[in-house]
Amino acid sequence: MELVLPIAIAAVAILLVASVLLLVMSKKRSTGNSGGARQKNRATIIRECTNKLAHNPQNVQALEPLAELYYSEHLWDKALPLYENLLAISARHTEINIGETNLRVGVCMVKLGKAQESLNFLLTALKALPEIYETNFYLGQALFKTGDYEKAIPLLKKALTINPETQGINQPIGMACYKGHKFKEAVQFLRRALDENPEDKEALFALADSMQECGFGDKALKIFTHLRPDPKFGAQSSLFAGIIHTKMQQLDKAAQDFEIGLKLPDIPQELYLELNYRLATCYFRLNKIAVGLDCLNKIQQVVPVYKDVNQLIARYKELNSNSNLQVYLTSGTSDFVALCRNLVKIFHKNSFVKIVDVSVITDSIEILCEVENAKWEDKELFRFYRNSGSIGELYIRDFHAKIRDTKCDKGYCITSGSFSEEARKFIDGRPIDLIEKAQLMKFLKLVT
Repeated sequence: MELVLPIAIAAVAILLVASVLLLVMSKKRSTGNSGGARQKNRATIIRECTNKLAHNPQNVQALEPLAELYYSEHLWDKALPLYENLLAISARHTEINIGETNLRVGVCMVKLGKAQESLNFLLTALKALPEIYETNFYLGQALFKTGDYEKAIPLLKKALTINPETQGINQPIGMACYKGHKFKEAVQFLRRALDENPEDKEALFALADSMQECGFGDKALKIFTHLRPDPKFGAQSSLFAGIIHTKMQQLDKAAQDFEIGLKLPDIPQELYLELNYRLATCYFRLNKIAVGLDCLNKIQQVVPVYKDVNQLIARYKELNSNSNLQVYLTSGTSDFVALCRNLVKIFHKNSFVKIVDVSVITDSIEILCEVENAKWEDKELFRFYRNSGSIGELYIRDFHAKIRDTKCDKGYCITSGSFSEEARKFIDGRPIDLIEKAQLMKFLKLVT
């Protein structure tokens, strides 16, 4: 009796294992047969429908199942002509669902890159099936692809309302809002899109640009910096990062952004030119004139008349050859004042010059001095303009008034540009000398 019980338990266990194995094998055979049946069924549908269409190309009972098969398999190029054929004969065959067929034609066209051609079919489908997700979504997609963002946005939003759980719809809504310059809305949808797919670089770039447009430059800068190495969005991201750094007066970081963008392969010409232009202006502000000129020369080789490149090259070549002119035009206030003090002394190199006062004004500086030599002594006022344009009569009238107020005997107005004809006429009979760029350059060469 003691041996019977263990033997019985072992027998039951063996039977259970065998039953499980038989069940698994049965399921495998069933699955294999099912797959084969599906494949056989597909082949049968294609063969039977093709035979029917060979005898009658307008056979609805052959067109519909074959079109449905190809559509379900995403074989858009094969499904499209079949649905077009169904539409063509729909007036004589009331059994054809015109709304759904128009929808299928439109979807196939959108999938095949024929957005413009799809619009009429999808608009017809919208009238018949206004509450269907696919109708709203694909018409919204078609309008987006044709650049009609204002009309695309409400359709895509309605599709989301119809099916809120659909994955992947936030991205097209966000991109439509971005392209339509609705940046605040774009931020909302693009963030959701990136929660669904964090690797979507297009959505990430659009989010950063939308943030920048909404005034969140610091947040946008982080994203642009992250995207700088990207082969598709890196050049544009580098440009935008550099522009933000430039506005923040962080010129070294801005230059680095532009340099990174220029190192990327296959940059579009427009971006190549703009990155070089921005980099050149950065270098000029950092007093790296030779490097800035090299950037402008690269632009000139591609587009000889790009923006004001020719004028900048002429100007900065001159600056590069004269360090004192560099100081006069581009240095900080203290260096500019020091240079002007030396210029005053050079104006009267054989006299004793005592500088009484220096005033820094918004667009110029003034130096009041006393000049004395063996024959005479004067009280004189010098005004130095860094403007490279033309100084008009009103400025000279103001200078003349200042000479009277300070009881000076004479005044000198110096500019790195020129004076208008009216300004020259005004000084007739008045104790004012006007010194233009050509004469200023001669004095600058004497400063050591």
